[in-house]
Amino acid sequence: MAYLILVIDDEEGIRESLKGILEDEGYEVLTASSAEEGMKIFEEQLPDLVLLDIWLPGMDGIESLKRMRDRRPSIPVIMISGHGTIELAVKASKLGAYDFLEKPLSLERVLITVKRALEVAALEGTLKALKEEAAGRFRLVGESAAIRHLKAQIDIVAPSSSIVLITGESGSGKELVARLIHERSPRKGGPFIEVNCAAIPRELIESELFGHERGSFTGAHERKKGKFELADRGTLFLDEIGDMSKEAQAKVLRVIETKEFQRVGGGKNIKVDVRIIAATNKDLQEEVRKGNFRDDLFYRLNVIPLRVPPLRERKEDIPLLVEHFLTLIASEYGKPKKRLEEKAIKLLVDYNWPGNVRELRNLVERLFIMSQGDIIRSEDIESSFGLPSPGIHSYFKFNTLREAREAFERDFILKKLQENNWNISKTAEAISLERTALYRKLKHLGITEADSSATVR
Repeated sequence: MAYLILVIDDEEGIRESLKGILEDEGYEVLTASSAEEGMKIFEEQLPDLVLLDIWLPGMDGIESLKRMRDRRPSIPVIMISGHGTIELAVKASKLGAYDFLEKPLSLERVLITVKRALEVAALEGTLKALKEEAAGRFRLVGESAAIRHLKAQIDIVAPSSSIVLITGESGSGKELVARLIHERSPRKGGPFIEVNCAAIPRELIESELFGHERGSFTGAHERKKGKFELADRGTLFLDEIGDMSKEAQAKVLRVIETKEFQRVGGGKNIKVDVRIIAATNKDLQEEVRKGNFRDDLFYRLNVIPLRVPPLRERKEDIPLLVEHFLTLIASEYGKPKKRLEEKAIKLLVDYNWPGNVRELRNLVERLFIMSQGDIIRSEDIESSFGLPSPGIHSYFKFNTLREAREAFERDFILKKLQENNWNISKTAEAISLERTALYRKLKHLGITEADSSATVR
């Protein structure tokens, strides 16, 4: 689809010249001889770009620019004038004009300026869409008491520059909390730099954090900025800080205290303004007692502690999370959104989610891709867990492997007894168990002939 350009100028020759060269380049062009006529076209036709003369009969170009920007702030407007001044150019620029061209117009410059203005507008539109998408992704979904409390803490903490220590199990959403704090802070316009301390080899962690000079070690072929330097005026997220080496801990502590550091192999102090957010799935106080973590660094990091609850402690949020993930995944794949039947949602709520929100998100994506039709059913979930069907979901309610195993053994033996008309010898042979061992199992599991009519899960 061709871009639509509106030309507003009281000189017919200018209008026709611009219309001719722009249409030759493949643009669609509308023209107006006054601001009033141009504003009517602007409202009705929604052009992608406006070429606007400053000196017009009636309403002038500056007032027109102001009204256009009020109605559609993202539209590029290029001002043109036969006797412009620096003062006018500055005023137009402050009101949001993309550029200012003087008559007589250079048609080549007009084409270049129009092309660049449209490219910039397209990029800004893409950036806005990405930011809106990111805002949707970086949402703490849930209405449980635990999540409402965490949201309130984030709102209080975010505007400050204090160090935050986020604790929680793997996959519970610690990075999401860190990003929310950054996005709601005065530093949101600055960088958010993440370092996974557990994923970086110990011998490289200092170079990763502080950078290095060329030739400072084997393989250092050029100077490299570290994460602290890259995060200047923003936020540095030290994920899994409990896995950081004691040597690196000492240097991080020094940066926190002095707000400066040196690159590996360098001798110059580099000052930085960085807010630190750290996260761990370990008990740092226990790590301090074991001698694995510096107590002075722990106290420096533990200024504002936040705990992210595991998913099993907020199961009422699972339906909301599933709905959120289905929306995101449908958008990612460009496909219609699917929904879960009530029975399927109950299966997910009954499960204890050792992998927390990350495990739930991965399962929802798998179900979205693998399930047939628009509705995700309980059978899809059972097969996605890689467990036998039917009825395996009934074991999700147990908290320990022992409880789940005994419940499964009871159901399995009951089913086999029913298949063999409660003949103990035949049942023992069918399940490859000694007769006496089966009797012990029956006694241990509390199975009697009174269970003969029991419904197996």
